[in-house]
Amino acid sequence: MKVYEGKIKGKDLRFGIIVSRFNEFISKKLLEGAIDALNRHEVREEDMEVVWVPGSFEIPPLASRLAKSGRFDALICLGAVIRGDTFHFELVSNQVSRGISALALREKIPIIFGIVTADNLEQAIERAGTKAGNRGWDAAIAAMEMANLYKEIHET
Repeated sequence: MKVYEGKIKGKDLRFGIIVSRFNEFISKKLLEGAIDALNRHEVREEDMEVVWVPGSFEIPPLASRLAKSGRFDALICLGAVIRGDTFHFELVSNQVSRGISALALREKIPIIFGIVTADNLEQAIERAGTKAGNRGWDAAIAAMEMANLYKEIHET
């Protein structure tokens, strides 16, 4: 029986990181977590590119362009959508989820969902490096594992 399992290593891999500027207090912490994870797994600074976009809604179209560029082994999408008093939260979080999911199915590289969706600021803070861990770190780990898995399956 052949079993495929991605390795969590970043050496010789290139990563694009797309970050939402909206709720930057949270997304900046997610970015720090992602970069820390990549650095600790031997990804060189020159093998990371960070692109800031206005909000999470703008992440999927930019991810699509970066995926088509052929420069990256994986993309990491980071942002925070926090519930407010209007229906806007549902609209944005649903569209961003759908957009990233559709890209991940269509493109030839892994596109990782690292968007924090939270009911309030406290929940978002918890997912950006406090008691619930850092979803940016988690997304970077997933990106490395999936990039290596894609390469392993492509080579067979």
